[in-house]
Amino acid sequence: MVKLHEGGVYLLHQNEIIDDGAEAAAILAAKLGTAPSKEEAKKNTIAYGILEAHNTSGNMEKLQIKFDKLTSHDITFVGIIQTARASGLEKFPVPYVLTNCHNSLCAVGGTINEDDHMFGLTCAKKYGGVYVPPHQAVIHQFAREMLAGGGKMILGSDSHTRYGALGTMAMGEGGPELVKQLLSKTYDINMPGIVGVYLTGTPAKGVGPQDVALAIIGAVFANGYVNNKVMEFIGDGVANLSADFRIGIDVMTTETTCLSSIWKTDDTIQEFYEIHKRPEDYKELAPGDVAYYDGMIEVDLSAVKPMIAMPFHPSNTYTIEELNANLMDILEDVEKKALVSLDGAVDYTLKDKVRNGKLYVEQGIIAGCAGGGFENICAAADILKGKSIGADAFTLSVYPASMPVYMELVRNGAAADLMATGAVIKTAFCGPCFGAGDTPANNAFSIRHSTRNFPNREGSKLQSGQISSVALMDARSIAATAANKGYLTAATDLDVEYTGRKYHFDKSIYDNRVFDSKGVADPDTQIQFGPNIKDWPEMSPLTDNLILKVVSEIHDPVTTTDELIPSGETSSYRSNPLGLAEFALSRKDPAYVGRAKEIQTAEKARVAGEKPTEALPELKPVMETLLASYPHLNRSNIGFGSTIFAVKPGDGSAREQAASCQKVLGGWANIANEYATKRYRSNLINWGMLPFLIDEGELPFKNLDYLFIPDIRKAVEEKATEIPAYVVEKDGLKPITLRMGELTDDERTIILKGCLINYYKG
Repeated sequence: MVKLHEGGVYLLHQNEIIDDGAEAAAILAAKLGTAPSKEEAKKNTIAYGILEAHNTSGNMEKLQIKFDKLTSHDITFVGIIQTARASGLEKFPVPYVLTNCHNSLCAVGGTINEDDHMFGLTCAKKYGGVYVPPHQAVIHQFAREMLAGGGKMILGSDSHTRYGALGTMAMGEGGPELVKQLLSKTYDINMPGIVGVYLTGTPAKGVGPQDVALAIIGAVFANGYVNNKVMEFIGDGVANLSADFRIGIDVMTTETTCLSSIWKTDDTIQEFYEIHKRPEDYKELAPGDVAYYDGMIEVDLSAVKPMIAMPFHPSNTYTIEELNANLMDILEDVEKKALVSLDGAVDYTLKDKVRNGKLYVEQGIIAGCAGGGFENICAAADILKGKSIGADAFTLSVYPASMPVYMELVRNGAAADLMATGAVIKTAFCGPCFGAGDTPANNAFSIRHSTRNFPNREGSKLQSGQISSVALMDARSIAATAANKGYLTAATDLDVEYTGRKYHFDKSIYDNRVFDSKGVADPDTQIQFGPNIKDWPEMSPLTDNLILKVVSEIHDPVTTTDELIPSGETSSYRSNPLGLAEFALSRKDPAYVGRAKEIQTAEKARVAGEKPTEALPELKPVMETLLASYPHLNRSNIGFGSTIFAVKPGDGSAREQAASCQKVLGGWANIANEYATKRYRSNLINWGMLPFLIDEGELPFKNLDYLFIPDIRKAVEEKATEIPAYVVEKDGLKPITLRMGELTDDERTIILKGCLINYYKG
């Protein structure tokens, strides 16, 4: 089904894979008469050409990218624009689309969320942007329909910013990277590796894009095969997939931890642009005659079976057939993994979902940028036509990804077919993906064609004893399960005649409701604020020396951004940095906020010219120990703050708040064995936090220890990669070594200044 090549490969004439090795040059020479160098062959990938066209550095090893367009939703755009305003923003220099698909629910008893929307509308007018009102489209569907273009690059403040199937290289990053683009700066990265994904065959009837995506994720996540690389989809099998099918695979590449994705394009994608009334945005893309890839994933589409990603990660994959055949063993394994993810905070089992040897679920969801596409919903309607989901606990909700998709489903009868079964059709909203809509009951098991099934993401509150579970599946198998009233069923087990309804895009809804400035700014527009929209607090530059208190210690194999800052009920506070920070690590380590605030009192006292040891008496013995070896220390040259340790933090969402919440609580650093994604590490840096690394193995400090890092400012200035530090113990200082990893000159300056806002203030 999925095969990974051990090293790099050459792709000859787009259809012959030649593994790199001693014989590769001879094989190429025999077939071509000459053997191109690896460096030349690398330039023949689709990804290289797009990156080269957008690179402003003149050096393809050190890229400085300027994007064509930007996108944000209402959980992120307030903070981004506030940061840009504080840094001197006068006008959006490129098209910037503000969608409202995350904070779309009203705040009970208040105006919080709609205030954010009005902020977005008035900013779109003032700075020359595009504003998409709530319920009109999820961010990525609008981008597919209205923004994508062949050979273009789009940067979005959502991790699932992926439009590679349409020939657009798109990346999801934390908000500060969008701020840089709004201020006409660049996105600076090393040239990423490029991994080919060679597709062959044709999917079986009943197999959908989520099945293919989960098969790939299961094969590459744990081993880091595509981590921070670009996935380039090629091969004869591409032509056997519809545009919607390709889009459904593409959006899930985020869960592999890749940097971005791109696909070869063809008549199918050209037709997509024609359907969406933008034929001029199509561009034929294909690798050159001899292209070199840093790795190759071969996927036989005909061998892919309906898949399920069990709790609590998209990489925890099985075929549904395998799960049903080995039910109790797999459920036992899920429980063991849950002990790690949930820290044993609740009694967790799915075995109570087994009745007469069959696994039953309580909820089905087809939603968002992954599941809410036209073909997915039409296929579900075909499966369920004339059936009933039953009158018991099982429920089915369907969220079309945009109003144009919704309208076409109404016109062709698919919506009515679904509603007749007992399913509920809802508007375009990303809530089910992050715990703000269709939250399951306690102990319930939900199957979803959405993007993630992380712990703490679907409404669980472990500290309150609440837990529910999400598994990821394709819309087709969710519909098959619904037809069997909750018994887990693969779509391939049902004999269904798929109607293959054709899509007709009606842009009139957007013409009637979307505000588009056409790039014309109106500086006289007054921005509309609400009482919950707050400015960022003042942040100090990096001091010469640092005292850090370890205030949380996380030993999970991977820590997601949802565990660092929960989604769901916190979404109403996304525009209030201090208000949101109160939720930091609340579902992973409820003591974190109090501990961080405690050491922050010392830093606040220092900044105010007061004695830190009087503000926090527990610092007195720490300072006495330090002054014995470093008598020159005083409040003008030493800063106080917090740090956390996590094995591998930052998997998942691009939300900058995972880092900024730590910063506003006085965080100066993270310490990790590695960082799960580039975007989380970038968020730390842009908020002036030190991204320290330590070797995997025995931890040289423990929670609540104090760490002293002498001459840290000098180390950053001098580009040191090995940072001497000490654990402050009762009987003296225990030396340890922290590593920094590669930083650009700008990144070092941002850390020295204290954050990106300070960097732009000068």
